[in-house]
Amino acid sequence: MTTDKENKMVTRIKRACVYAALASMTFAGFAQTTQAAMIGTDQVASAAVAEQQRARIAAALDRPEVARQLEGFGVSKEDAQARVAALSDAEAAQLAQRIDSMPAGGDVVGALVFIFVLLLVTDLLGLTRVYPFTRHR
Repeated sequence: MTTDKENKMVTRIKRACVYAALASMTFAGFAQTTQAAMIGTDQVASAAVAEQQRARIAAALDRPEVARQLEGFGVSKEDAQARVAALSDAEAAQLAQRIDSMPAGGDVVGALVFIFVLLLVTDLLGLTRVYPFTRHR
């Protein structure tokens, strides 16, 4: 025969086990899984190429005549650099190719117009807030 004291003890143990099970199931959902995978050479090479392209674009933005022209369009150098940092790899490749195809010291205005249009389009799409004359909701 079991006594009331033993029944209370068994009830407490059962209750403690139920609470422990509930706590473990509740916190099991918070565990995050991680995955590891090999990084291919082509991924590393494409990241390096993208960084080189961004560096070439940044070097073009550092030129004084480019900075003056951008300021003439109402874009500060910092805003242009921030936008270059936010470019996708494909956009950076296209802009770097355009800069590389220009003659040295030549058609800087063409590159500036391209940068202006690129920034304007991204501003109109709501990706950036460079120009004050575009409407943002």
